[in-house]
Amino acid sequence: MRAALLIEFGQPLAIEEVRTRPLGPRDVHVHVDASGVCHSDLTIRDGGVPMELPLVLGHEGAGTVLAVGADVTSVKPGDRVICAILPACGQCWHCVRDESHLCERTGDVSSVAHLERSDGSPLPGLTGLGTFADELVTDEIAVIKLETDVPSEQLALIGCGVTTGVGAALNTAQVRPGSTVTIIGCGGVGQAVLQGARIAGASRIFAVDPVELKRKTAEASGATDLIDPALGDPVEQVRAATGGRGTDYAFEVLGLPETKVQAYQVARRGGTVCIVGMARAEHQLTLSALGLLMDAKKIVISLYGGAQVRRDFPRLVSLVETGRLDLGAMVSRRIALDEVNDAFRAMEAGEVIRSVIV
Repeated sequence: MRAALLIEFGQPLAIEEVRTRPLGPRDVHVHVDASGVCHSDLTIRDGGVPMELPLVLGHEGAGTVLAVGADVTSVKPGDRVICAILPACGQCWHCVRDESHLCERTGDVSSVAHLERSDGSPLPGLTGLGTFADELVTDEIAVIKLETDVPSEQLALIGCGVTTGVGAALNTAQVRPGSTVTIIGCGGVGQAVLQGARIAGASRIFAVDPVELKRKTAEASGATDLIDPALGDPVEQVRAATGGRGTDYAFEVLGLPETKVQAYQVARRGGTVCIVGMARAEHQLTLSALGLLMDAKKIVISLYGGAQVRRDFPRLVSLVETGRLDLGAMVSRRIALDEVNDAFRAMEAGEVIRSVIV
């Protein structure tokens, strides 16, 4: 089997022949039917998050179970599954308090090397997955069985971007019907935030992005106002359209310190600022301490959309099946595994919402 390895930060991924190690009692062996290429993969490729190398990149995937370990009970060969970037054991302190996105088994799952290179050296997968591969092996608690006819290229997006974005709107910020929303950054996750806000009943949605393709895609998905930062300060553009107040909710989906500040500024007094984008490890954020007090804005952090994956994956699939959530619009390109480096180039050039390896 083949996999795309990150061997050196800042360098193209290398496609290598690798092999799986013998299955442990809780392991699930999955054929990767589709994998999204997420901006987080790009951040990690470029060294934004410290990790030991080599590493199989990719974390947004769906597939078909090939084999299971002796103690696995939730899936069987032939089942269609979505891989979860954060597992849900259902038993730890956080899981039993409806905080499975903080599952205490996350470190255990992500640290195991289920593959090996041709020389026998261990090869871990990103978040315990490594979906940029023909196949992967992971713990049972990181795969969710789904019975659906939704195409795998769309199911894969639920593994990360869609759950993160829709969950940010519905679970974390809890957007209210009739409210106003600003979304800063309209790539894959931003488009999912937008659709989540639309599903929640937001009356006005401002889509902020310098790339016309992303603004136009946002408009097709329900954005009511398109903001091009090249035409002026986006905060002032939104305030001018909202009586000088700003919006009830502001979502930051780029992971940059300056756009996090913009999200804080564009939310109205007493509004909600939701931080979604993954920042680089060295980034710092500075806000006015007095402003924090006097403006009384709520700052909430959306890690994986605050999702309980065993509950939310089926919910999201149902929204897709009934036409309320459009994932097909998010798939810009379907590519082969050996085209993954070009997918990163296209992402940086603003040519795509999502490339999906199929």
